Amino acid sequence: MSHASFPYAPFELRGDALRDAVVRYASNPIYLDNEEWENGDNPYRRQLRPQVLRYLDFDRLPGRDRILEYSSLAAQRVLTSVYEADLMFLPKNGLKDKWEDFQQFYSSTNRVLGETIRPALERFAFGFLDQEVEVSGKWSLESFNEYIESLNADASAPASLSEEAISSSSDRERAARMWLIQFAPDFLSEASPMLRNVLGHYGAPQSEWFKIIIDEYGYGVHDTKHSQLFERTMESVDLQSDVHRYWQYYLGSSLMMNNYFHYLGKNHELFFRYVGALYYTEATLVDFCRRAADLLTEVFDGRADVRYFTEHVHIDQHHGRMALDKLILPLIEAHGEAIIPEIVRGIEEYRVIQDITDKDFAAQIRWMDKGPEYKKLHTPVWEAISSGRVTAPLADIVEPYGELSNTHSHEGDELCHIVSGTMKFVSGFDSHQILHAGEGTVIERNRLHGAIIESDECVYQIHSVGDYTQCL
Repeated sequence: MSHASFPYAPFELRGDALRDAVVRYASNPIYLDNEEWENGDNPYRRQLRPQVLRYLDFDRLPGRDRILEYSSLAAQRVLTSVYEADLMFLPKNGLKDKWEDFQQFYSSTNRVLGETIRPALERFAFGFLDQEVEVSGKWSLESFNEYIESLNADASAPASLSEEAISSSSDRERAARMWLIQFAPDFLSEASPMLRNVLGHYGAPQSEWFKIIIDEYGYGVHDTKHSQLFERTMESVDLQSDVHRYWQYYLGSSLMMNNYFHYLGKNHELFFRYVGALYYTEATLVDFCRRAADLLTEVFDGRADVRYFTEHVHIDQHHGRMALDKLILPLIEAHGEAIIPEIVRGIEEYRVIQDITDKDFAAQIRWMDKGPEYKKLHTPVWEAISSGRVTAPLADIVEPYGELSNTHSHEGDELCHIVSGTMKFVSGFDSHQILHAGEGTVIERNRLHGAIIESDECVYQIHSVGDYTQCL
C-alpha cells in the first residue's frame, strides 16, 4: 500500500509578514515608550519603539559596516525580550502593582509571537558573522591544539579601547558607570544562557559544564552568587541594580554580546559553537577582570566593590581549563574531528563581536565627553544649511513639556536645531546638554541618544546632513 508523500516546507518569515509580526510583538503595552529615563524595579518593561519598527527592513543582512545602525539596535532589543521570556524575573520589592506586567511578559501570546519572529531577527542580527568568519580546511586534533595555543587566551593583554576611553575620559566616574551598565544585561542574570545547554543527555561533558554553572551560582549560597556580587558592585558606585533599570542606556553592541550566547544556546544546532565561545570567554576573563578591578578601584578611589571581578580572576583560571580539558577535548574524542570547525567558529565569532563591542563603547564615551563641542558645532553646520550652501532632508517637530524621546540612533549625521523652547539632549547615562532657542547640536551617526522637553512646548528641526564635516 502506497502513501502519498507530503512535501516539507521549512518555516520562514519575510517581507511585510515579518514586519507586521515584529510590530505586533512589540506593541505589547509593556514594550511601549517610557515616560521616564529608567525602569524602576520592573524587569518586564523594555522600550521597543514599535512606532519605528514598522519602517525598518529586517530582510536584508547588514554587513559589519552597518551593524551598529538603529535597525540592529532595534533587533537586539527585541531579541533580548524574546530570549528572556524563558527566564524568571521577579521585582525586588514584590509584584504588587506589577502583576499585570508579569502576566503580559510571560503570557503564551507574548512567547508565541516572540518565537515566531526570532529566527528571522537572528538571521538579521547575526548573519553578518557568515561574512566575517570562515573556518576552512581539514582540521585534526593536532591542528586544533596548535590553534588553541596560538590564541594565548590566558595571557596578559593591554588595556582595551573601552578601558582606555574610561581612563582618558573627562568624567571618568560617569564613563565607568556607563561601562558597568553595559554589563548588566549579562551579569545580572549570569550563566542563564548556559543553562540551555545542560539539559538533555550527552555524557560526562554535561556534568562538567554543570560544575561551571554551579560556580556561577555560588554553590547555592545567594551571597556568593556572581550576579549578587555584581549587584554590590553597581550599588557601591551609586547605581541601582534592578534588572533593566538602565535599558535606555544599553548600546546595541552590548546587547549583541549578551544575545550571542542566548542565540547559540537557543539553537542547539549551534551547540559546538557555544562550547568554543565558552572556552574563549572564560580563558580571557581572567586578565580582563584583573584589569577591570584595578581600573574601577582607581577611578572610584577605592569605593567600588570589585569582588565580582576579583572572584572571576580566581575562578575563571579554573573554568577556562575545564572548558578545554573537560568539555571540548572529550567532545572531540566522542564525536570526531568534524565538530572542530564549529568550535573554532564559536571562538572566532565571539572575538569579532568582542571587537565591535569594544570599539562601539569607546566611541560612545568620546561622544559623551565631546557633548559641549558638538553643541558648538551647531553654529557652523546651521550656517551652512540656513545659507543654502548645504541642502539636507528636514523634519519639523513640535513636542510638549515632558515629552521623552526614548533612546535611539541615526544612520547618518544629523543636526538638531531648536526653533523655540528648551530641550535636554541626552547622550548617555548622566550625560546631557541643555539646548535653548537658536541652539542645537550635531548628532553623530550610530550614537545612542534621546531627549526630553523642558519648556511648555519645543519646536525643533532635524536636518539629515549625512556627514557633518562636509558642512564645515
